[in-house]
Amino acid sequence: MVHSPDVNAVFELPDEAATQRLGACLAPQLSGGLVVFLEGDLGAGKTTLVRALLRKLGHLGPVKSPTYSLVEVYVISSLYLYHFDFYRFESPEEFLDAGFGEYFNDTAVCLVEWPERAQGCVPSPDLRLRIHHAGLGRVVEAMADTPEGTQCIKALASAWGDGNFSAMPAPR
Repeated sequence: MVHSPDVNAVFELPDEAATQRLGACLAPQLSGGLVVFLEGDLGAGKTTLVRALLRKLGHLGPVKSPTYSLVEVYVISSLYLYHFDFYRFESPEEFLDAGFGEYFNDTAVCLVEWPERAQGCVPSPDLRLRIHHAGLGRVVEAMADTPEGTQCIKALASAWGDGNFSAMPAPR
């Protein structure tokens, strides 16, 4: 079954500081059980966004891309945040072989880079963030696939607050 997104929001990010601001605005919207797909080319700013949201949540340690480790784990208060990167997967079954399914639960937020490399094995997202290069900046398209994702986008748009986004229903 194909599920159409409920809400789209587009955020224009002219520089890295704007990407960091979006991550900081996203952080308070995260809650246990949320699955977020981070989509974009190499160097698009996926890890920059994650680093900013972790800083906003109070994480003081290093935040690195999980390209080689496959997952980086952060515990902030009672919230587990797992940052996955499946870029190096050669088949979706590697997700199952690694036992990553158990990480997706009600006490965890899962941020997933390169989810298409584990297609059919990784759980469906609540929220998808597509990051595109736009000149020297970026454009982030936020798409909700669940009511939780819709709520997250609405709160993110409200927190962003300066009108540099557009929200509209997605075509069905």
